[in-house]
Amino acid sequence: MKQYKYVLQERDMPTHWYNILADMQNPPPFYRHPATLALMEDPPMPPPVFPMELIQQEFSQERWIEIPDEVADVLKLWRPAPLFRAHRWEQALDTPARIYYKWEGVSPAGSHKPNTAVAQCYYAKREGLEGLATETGAGQWGSALSFAGNLFGLKVKVFMVAISFQQKPYRRVMMETWGGEVVPSPSTETHAGRAILEQDPESSGSLGIAISEALEYAMTHDGYKYSLGSVVNFVLLHQTVIGLESMKQMEMAGDYPDILIGCAGGGSNSAGLIFPFMRDKLTGAKPDLRAIFVESTACPSMTRGKYAYDWGDTAKTGPVAMMHTVGHSFMPAPVHAGGLRYHGMAPSICALIDQGYAEARAYHQVEIMDAAHSFARAEGTIVAPETAHAVRATMEEALACKESGESKVILFNASGHGHFDLAAYDAHHREELVDYCLEEERLQKAMAELPRIP
Repeated sequence: MKQYKYVLQERDMPTHWYNILADMQNPPPFYRHPATLALMEDPPMPPPVFPMELIQQEFSQERWIEIPDEVADVLKLWRPAPLFRAHRWEQALDTPARIYYKWEGVSPAGSHKPNTAVAQCYYAKREGLEGLATETGAGQWGSALSFAGNLFGLKVKVFMVAISFQQKPYRRVMMETWGGEVVPSPSTETHAGRAILEQDPESSGSLGIAISEALEYAMTHDGYKYSLGSVVNFVLLHQTVIGLESMKQMEMAGDYPDILIGCAGGGSNSAGLIFPFMRDKLTGAKPDLRAIFVESTACPSMTRGKYAYDWGDTAKTGPVAMMHTVGHSFMPAPVHAGGLRYHGMAPSICALIDQGYAEARAYHQVEIMDAAHSFARAEGTIVAPETAHAVRATMEEALACKESGESKVILFNASGHGHFDLAAYDAHHREELVDYCLEEERLQKAMAELPRIP
């Protein structure tokens, strides 16, 4: 008898987050100061834009970090999240592969993002802050932080990438319903935003610009600090509840993945699933385990960028990180997968790719939406355009199994639903909305502006 879903009880929730840095023989290099480019070998990051507890987690080498009871109590609103076996999609693809997916769309915000938003708001409140400033691309992160900020009595200021602000008005409504204040970025509220608008009054924005605005706002408003939804170590740490739950659920299914897949803009959801399993590869227990991080060809940091130090934001305000990057000034095409339009990638993921422990892959939006339709028609779930990148990679691996006759186990993270992204599914508008090409000259120009490290 087929089993479609594997469900844990609240008592089965992880009690600790997993820190992959403890098991990496060659962890990513230290950050550098945004102005001097000097190595920042000790916390706090100057200026200390994050709550201090998060900065301590960023630099921690401890393998396990305890989840506070107050955080776990909120996570229980939707966690543990279910794991599904995609029997119907396997049949539609006629593949011998066994496909599983972790479904993070069950959270109030509809994605994986609250896993870290709740933790960040808890630490901010404990530090006595009044509010947090942040950026958001597709709106999933801004929604998650607005939700969590409301629960902990914090104000939340969200700079939303302008093209997503226009394309996804209901994400804005969601944020405002939870008390978030949302403005399109670039905005006239910061020096960084005004400088961009002077150069290009019709700018569609980027995550790099929105980060600059949020950082500036946090540093110029008393009682505020900055909140980030991806890229940095402490965010990826908080997301490991995904993989830790999945390991228990795969045991329930009597399987273990041969291939792990996640979409990656900054890397939070993919790392959340993959990192706990990656420990088995790093320690030699599962040397053949494959991990695939999937990005958009509109912003191909891992597949077309340089592995180098770069600023994390357009205005060069935040720390300089060693990462795969297409350049902090790169302006991506306004595709619907707004969460995958960041110019860089999480340093820990980049180190794993550089050292051969993981793979990177990029797809055009036409390809990923074809896969998303296939998945929706078989499984019923309409995933976000970001998640559709993981769906596409899963489909290709499943079809490769069909070709070879191998019955591999594939696990991917379905990081959020696409209920606010239906324009990307609309056949009447698809060609108009996704017809873009990567401007090679613009890409090379942005990468030429990387910092020169002595």
